[in-house]
Amino acid sequence: MKSIKIDKFGGPEVLVLKDEKIGKPGPKEALVKNLSIGLNYIDVYHRTGLYPIPLPSGIGLEACGVVEEIGSEVKLFKVGDRVTHASMPIGSYSEKQIMPEEKLINVPNGVSDEVASCITLKGITAEYLLHRAYPLKKGDKILYHAAAGGLGQILCQWANCLGAKVIGTVGSKDKEEIAKKNGCHHVINYSEKNFVEEVEKIVGKNGIDVVYDGVGIKTFKGSIETLKIRGMMVAFGNASGYVDTINVKKDINAKGLFFTRPSIAHYTVKREELVESAKKVFDAILSNKFKVEISKKYSLNDVAQAHKDLESRLLTGPAVIIP
Repeated sequence: MKSIKIDKFGGPEVLVLKDEKIGKPGPKEALVKNLSIGLNYIDVYHRTGLYPIPLPSGIGLEACGVVEEIGSEVKLFKVGDRVTHASMPIGSYSEKQIMPEEKLINVPNGVSDEVASCITLKGITAEYLLHRAYPLKKGDKILYHAAAGGLGQILCQWANCLGAKVIGTVGSKDKEEIAKKNGCHHVINYSEKNFVEEVEKIVGKNGIDVVYDGVGIKTFKGSIETLKIRGMMVAFGNASGYVDTINVKKDINAKGLFFTRPSIAHYTVKREELVESAKKVFDAILSNKFKVEISKKYSLNDVAQAHKDLESRLLTGPAVIIP
């Protein structure tokens, strides 16, 4: 089979397409033929070494496929089942992958391979951010950074459906309409305007209930400024750089803020959590709480270009790799 491998950390050029043999699944594993593969910013973190992984390694955490073979003790799936996953072991940028049974999720009818492959990670992330990291309530005022991105489009639509007032930021003019189309009541272009000042015009000083920030160091200080007394800062990503130092007196104590740095791993520790979260995501799609539009499709040969596009902010929504 063909698979993308990295032997060292670095730019998109370290992504190399190789031919390799794949073994048999273990007793509690399944061999899955990938039909569509999700492209996520965490893949960039793994490639660059920001999130170090043992090398050499495959890359990619998300895919939708069909079960081709199961181990002797597998009870939850059978050959022919359509499944998806968004977790370790790393290596979804491949034609086939062996996965632990406990990490796989059945894909319901009505959800396509391509949508399933790009919504599992983003969808479960949106689910835990909106329902568990900060249980969003009707009337809550939220600030979401990078609202035109793949996750932003999903989360902002879902937050809107839950009755929140959604303020989104984007980095370019052409992304303003994308954010508006996908659930934002107000959109701020932070490359042209000071987003703190613009947020205050909309909800007043210290008027935001919760900030969802996947950008990181570039937006952290401003996000803290917008929050209300006892507001919640949910820092779940670091596209512009990792926030590795917090001044508790200045950043937290000044307004009695709550701060969390969650990841999907913290909210899918048990299989029951994974299954329940995925069910909420698929139910939300099937009931039109949010729509998923694939912005671009790549082949395994084009993975380096896919990463360049991802890092350059050229993608206008979820993208997939077709093996």
